[in-house]
Amino acid sequence: MSGTERQTDEARRDATANPARDARDATATQGDATPLIELRNVSKRFGERPVGAAGRLLQRAGLSKPPAVTRAVDGVDLIVRPGEVVGLVGESGCGKSTLGRVAAGLLTPSGGEVRINGLRPADMTPAQAHQARLKVQMIFQDPYASLNPRLRVDEIVGEAARIHGLVGRGEFDDYVSAQLQRAGLDPALRQRYPHQFSGGQRQRIGIARALAVQPSMLVCDEAVAALDVSIQAQILNLFMDLREDLGLTYLFISHDLGVVEHLSDRVVIMYLGRVVETATVEEVFQRPNHPYTQALLAEIPDLKSRRKVYTAIKGEIPSPLNPPDGCHFHPRCPHAMPRCKTEVPTLKGIAIHHHSACHLNDMH
Repeated sequence: MSGTERQTDEARRDATANPARDARDATATQGDATPLIELRNVSKRFGERPVGAAGRLLQRAGLSKPPAVTRAVDGVDLIVRPGEVVGLVGESGCGKSTLGRVAAGLLTPSGGEVRINGLRPADMTPAQAHQARLKVQMIFQDPYASLNPRLRVDEIVGEAARIHGLVGRGEFDDYVSAQLQRAGLDPALRQRYPHQFSGGQRQRIGIARALAVQPSMLVCDEAVAALDVSIQAQILNLFMDLREDLGLTYLFISHDLGVVEHLSDRVVIMYLGRVVETATVEEVFQRPNHPYTQALLAEIPDLKSRRKVYTAIKGEIPSPLNPPDGCHFHPRCPHAMPRCKTEVPTLKGIAIHHHSACHLNDMH
């Protein structure tokens, strides 16, 4: 073993020596910068509603069923630091879009708390809360559904900036033109309606709309999934240019691991509402630890070899209405043990800046 390999091994052992490191530290990267966004034990449930005394009596008598509750997000900790690109990955239905909407302030968590620049919204002055809402903006998946078809492009892009006092009436046209140009669109098209643009152009309009309120962070929810491959590359390059030019921070939600590998500094893997692994992009792709992460990577065809290997994950993702006990992944995991069916694994350090929630790590 070379000296470098020996040092790496020692570093890994040192990191693993403290498996009790909590999940909040698991999402942190190097540096002492205050997180731009911090989610602490955040949960989001849909379908919950108050049940009165009469309703409880009916339920106890077996005459009424409790409302079905969808557990979209289940006790997630997430940190995104200024200037960072965090990739949030998982299958459809794992809760990543819901988590992104909570981070962007579009949904209120059912439990836990969200902090922006270290402050809870409840601790902010009205002016601070107003600024915090503007600093995190969202880019949606469907460029055809996310734009108001009744408004012209200049209204779509500039309306929020005007309402929030970021631009005066006399500066409006120039301001909108600057945002469109920054997003790669010809300002001369600003009087057109959304239906007069292609999918890629509509997504650029959505990006210009988000940029118009001068955000610090963009939450991109499958922002290129609905676009042609050639257009995807253009939009991804635009995101990276904006990061360099404006110092933007990103939470990039995607099921496409290739896109995440290209863009991200750090990757967070979600499964059925929980974070199961988080690490730097190099660690996740070179040394995946959780069986679910390994299964996701095995699904990527190997285009370098003549054999295009494709291994589908066994089974289907369970319903968030009735998730499995213990580790949510155990019904599909080839390494499941009896313990996995009853005990929820905690996110523990297995290497420097690499954390995983799997009972197999306790066996090493």
